[in-house]
Amino acid sequence: MYRSGTVMAWNVFRFCTALRGLGSIMILLVLGVVGVTYYAVVLTSYGPSLVSGSGILDALIALAVLVLFHCLLVMLLWSYFSVVFTDPGSVPPNWKPDLDEERSDTDPLTTSEFGASPADSTNPRVRFCKKCNQLKPPRCHHCSVCGRCVLKMDHHCVWVVNCVGALNYKYFLLFLFYTFLETTLVTLALLPQFIAFFSDGEIPGTPGTLATTFLAFVFNLAFALSVLGFLIMHISLVAGNTTTIEAYEKKTTPKWRYDLGRKRNFEQVFGLDKQHWFIPSYSEEDLRRMPALHGLEYPSKPELESQEF
Repeated sequence: MYRSGTVMAWNVFRFCTALRGLGSIMILLVLGVVGVTYYAVVLTSYGPSLVSGSGILDALIALAVLVLFHCLLVMLLWSYFSVVFTDPGSVPPNWKPDLDEERSDTDPLTTSEFGASPADSTNPRVRFCKKCNQLKPPRCHHCSVCGRCVLKMDHHCVWVVNCVGALNYKYFLLFLFYTFLETTLVTLALLPQFIAFFSDGEIPGTPGTLATTFLAFVFNLAFALSVLGFLIMHISLVAGNTTTIEAYEKKTTPKWRYDLGRKRNFEQVFGLDKQHWFIPSYSEEDLRRMPALHGLEYPSKPELESQEF
């Protein structure tokens, strides 16, 4: 038994290490695409148009493209590295719920209510992780890659070498949002040069700059289309106040206890302060008055508080 458990743990470790290594490659891939795109848009196409003095209209268009490109790039990278370096939320040591959220009463849960052996308990009101050997807060799930329970876990993303959970889900959504805007802008900005590849006229530039422009267009078009799909999916999840994992779990549940209406569902992720909605951070006031942003407590519909998913 001991040997089998050791082999299993070793295999899981290899699996996790492989995924983490893949994630590091993905970060380099993202930075590589950003570098190729920057070279094609700024150094090859619109930078020279701005300084060449070819015409006032061309200079104004180039200036508008470059300003918008850099603004979106800053927001994209800020959101991206916020997801990478922000812990998605872990269960505090020896955490126990203060209230029985499933019964919505005011009586503290006692040790006896958890059962003598939580791992073997049949009490449906208490969620317990046998892998971490600890109680699990509402909406918390175990990540096999990270090897721990993550608060309001959505998924483990190899692109950011991190889990997406309660504390960085907003940053992930902003990363998708700004990535879509940036890649769409680049696709439209490089479209004339891409069309010129298939024309009979002479195309200015060296073979290296032409190849870079072509690759930048193809990469950004592919990213724009793929990110659009993810963005639409996560917008629907936010509207229903669910995560990717919960979207599958609640298929057997006719009503979702955490669905508070689209406006309040949105606020559960982005906060109440409108000035912070489009930046990867929260205001101190929101963090103080909204427990849901910390990942341990979530408001629910009173009539559905006894519902389990």
